[in-house]
Parts: sequence; structure tokens; C-alpha cells
Amino acid sequence: MNLLKMDHIRKSFNGVEILHDISLQVQEGEIVSIIGPSGSGKSTLLRCAAMLETIDEGEISYMGRKTAWVDGGKYSVPGKKELKEIQSCFGLVFQNFNLFPHYSVMKNITDAPLKVQKREKEEVYKEARELLKKMGLEDKENAYPYQLSGGQCQRVAIARALALNPKILFFDEPTSALDPELTGEVLKVIRSLADLDITMVIVTHEMEFARSISDRVIFMEKGVVALEGTPEEVFRAEHTRMKEFLGKFHQN
Repeated sequence: MNLLKMDHIRKSFNGVEILHDISLQVQEGEIVSIIGPSGSGKSTLLRCAAMLETIDEGEISYMGRKTAWVDGGKYSVPGKKELKEIQSCFGLVFQNFNLFPHYSVMKNITDAPLKVQKREKEEVYKEARELLKKMGLEDKENAYPYQLSGGQCQRVAIARALALNPKILFFDEPTSALDPELTGEVLKVIRSLADLDITMVIVTHEMEFARSISDRVIFMEKGVVALEGTPEEVFRAEHTRMKEFLGKFHQN
């Protein structure tokens, strides 16, 4: 089933078009990695999908339900109740964690399920403790973000996104703020989510990770999808820009 469909998306900032007529689909259970040079529009595409940015043209749907669309130059979304239902379909993990500094780890994870989803406290806390155990953080529920390493903060952020039971999880360069040692621990956690059949869209600069975890890889260049296919097809493609892009990684 198509969980996410983006049709003919365009997005500009200050008159500069960042996304040029992009269309993509994400199937249930699929892991899609989006790679490409800085400034190619990867994070903007993800932010449009998660409705953190409005689109200038095109249409976005989740599970066949229109979520955001532009008709005759007018940006529209469904009514408040339906929009809230659709937004509960996805979770987002940011590169800089975006944890609430004045909340404990437990409150960071449980706040939205309790206040937004109005779920039972006992059930939410039980799930949160299970998630913390999965993240290797069962002894940190009363800690505050400033007491944690960057890798631990990112694992809390992943647990927080999962606590909402989303159908699709977006990762916006989840390791770019981390040093190499901490990057490994976060990638290991994301890899473990793949075993749970969670649908994921991952914007990443970790090429080997993208190659090994993805069902499909999208290579973006200057605001367009320049190449798309299985990891094997994309990483072995006779595509000049892709080869140049990979060459820079191999030099580092």
C-alpha cells in the first residue's frame, strides 16, 4: 500500500526554487534513503512531506488521503480533525534532536502521547519504558538532555517519535551532529528498527549505511530526483554526477 505519495512538488524560498517538480511514493514497510550533495533539496523535501513547510505546487497524500495540495495557486489542507489524524501517521527525527531541555527523558517521550493523543498514562509509560530499553537507555528515564551524550539524545528523540506509533518515520540526517563513534550507535538503533518492518525515509550522508539498509535509494541533485532505484542500481550507476558525488566520499 502507498503510505506516502508526493506529486509534482515545487518549493521556493525567496524566489529561488529548491524543489523542481518532484514526485515520489513510499510503500508500506519500505525503507527509502535520500542522498545527494548539500543544497540539493533533501531536507526541504522531507520537511514538506512532514508538513513543516508549505508546498508551492503539487499534492501530498497519506494512505490515499489528500493531506496538502495547491489548486489555482491556493494552498489547502483538510479540516482540523482529519489533519490531526493524518499527522499522527508520521514521526520525524531531526538532526539536532529537538528535545525539550527542561523535560526529563521520560516526559520528552510521553508528553505528546498523553497530551495530543490523549492515551492512558499507564499504557504510555509502559510503552515508553519498553522503548527506552530497546534504545539501551532504561537507566536514563529521569535524566535531562544536558546530562546525556549526543548519541543518547538522538536515541531519546527516536524513542519519542516511536511513542506516537507512527506508520512512517522520517529521519533528517540523524547523525550529522554526532562524532563518528556516536554515529555508529545511532545507526545501529535505526538498523534495529528495520527488523520491526517500520516504514522509514532517511535523509543521510552515510553511504554504506544507505546502501545496506535501503530497499530503494533516491539521489537528488539541484532540486530534482536525478536517480532512483535499488541500492545496487544507484551505487553502480553509470551516472556522472552520482560518480562524482561518491568519489568525494571515498576521498574523505
